[in-house]
Amino acid sequence: MKSVHVLVLTGYGLNCDNETAYAFELAGATARRVHINTLIAGSVKLSQFQILVFGGGFSWGDDHGAGVVQAVRMQTNIGHDLLEFIQKGNLIIGICNGFQTLVNMGLLPGFILNASNEDRTRRCLAVTYNDCGNFRDQWVKLRVNPASPCIYTRGLTELDLPVRHGEGKCFCDEETLNKLVQNQQIAIQYARLDGQPANQVFPHNPNGSILDIAGICDPSGRIFGLMPHPEAYNHWTNHPDWPLMKERLRRQGSDFPSDLTPGVKMLENAVAYFR
Repeated sequence: MKSVHVLVLTGYGLNCDNETAYAFELAGATARRVHINTLIAGSVKLSQFQILVFGGGFSWGDDHGAGVVQAVRMQTNIGHDLLEFIQKGNLIIGICNGFQTLVNMGLLPGFILNASNEDRTRRCLAVTYNDCGNFRDQWVKLRVNPASPCIYTRGLTELDLPVRHGEGKCFCDEETLNKLVQNQQIAIQYARLDGQPANQVFPHNPNGSILDIAGICDPSGRIFGLMPHPEAYNHWTNHPDWPLMKERLRRQGSDFPSDLTPGVKMLENAVAYFR
C-alpha cells in the first residue's frame, strides 16, 4: 500500500504539532513535524508530501491578529510553492490557528480554483474575536454537511470535538456567505446536543460564528479549515463523557469502542484519498 506523507508545520507559538502528527499516524499516514523556517529555507520540499497541516497554537503570539504573521511569512516566502502544491491535487488542512492562517492567506474560501495568484489569494472572510468576549475551552457538537465536497468529512454525520480559541467567529459579507452556501463549502456547523442547528445560541455556538460555521472547505474539497481540534480526540478516553459512555455500554452488554475516534477518522479520510 502506498505510503501517504504528511507535513505538520511547527514553529513559533505553535503547540499542537505532536498530537497532530500522532493522530495522522493513527490514521495510517507517515507524519513529519517540520519547522516553518526549514520549509522556507528549502531544506525540506513540499513536493515530498501529499498533505500539509497548518496546526493549532498561537503563531508568533497572534501579536498582529490570529494567524496574520504566519500567513504573511508563508505567502511572501513560499506562496508560489503552496499554489503549486494545491494545483498538483494535494490536500491542506488548517486547524484553529491554522484555519485563521488559511483565511488570512486567501486560500479559503478559495472560490476560484484556477485563478491567477492574486485572485486565488484574495481575502474575503475573517475569523475574529468571539462574541462572548473571552477564550473558550470546551467540547462542541458538530453537524456535518453531507452535500459538501470536503474530503475530510466524508462518511461523517455528526461528531464531538474540543475547541480552544479566543478568535473563532467566522464573519463575511452577504455575497461571500451566499457563495459558501451555494457551493456547499460550509462543511461543519456548531449544533445543539440533539444535533439540531445551534442558531448562534451560546454556548452551543461558542463564538457567534455566522450560520454556526465551524469549518469550511474550498470548492474542490481539498483545502479544509476548522476551529475544532480533530487531533485532540485521538482516543475515546479524551472525551469528557467517556466514563458515562463506558458505563452505558457496559449496561447494554457492549464493549467500549476500540476503533478510530471521529477525530482521527476525519484525518483518515484525507489519507484514504490518496489510496
